[in-house]
Amino acid sequence: MAFSTGRDSSDVVSEINITPLVDVMLVLLVVFILTAPLLNNAVRINLPKTATTAPPTQSKSVTVSVDGENRIFIDKQEVDAAALEHDLRELVRRDPELALSLQADAGVPYRAVAKVIANIQRSGVSKLSVLTEPGG
Repeated sequence: MAFSTGRDSSDVVSEINITPLVDVMLVLLVVFILTAPLLNNAVRINLPKTATTAPPTQSKSVTVSVDGENRIFIDKQEVDAAALEHDLRELVRRDPELALSLQADAGVPYRAVAKVIANIQRSGVSKLSVLTEPGG
């Protein structure tokens, strides 16, 4: 788009005025210069030195599984449904902070899974994770 100069209607200025562009760039430069020191807001602290210690022992999670035929497994070893609570009580007696994971086949009726959860609760397990497949 051309602008007229006012002298003669046939004279047209074909140059771009870059003054507003320079003004905007200078304002952005000033804003950057002012905010750059504020981006580093970390507090400098000299932490005390200590002796290294061994990490706490991590206990392995026990997995209780119910397959499609309603068989119950504790860490891949088949267990009778009547003995499940007793076996879990023994594991809790050995490790009071026992972490237990429950996985059940999608075709298992809810009643069977609910019975297993009730046995887990009665055995004294306080950390229970229910494993599922991600997605739909």
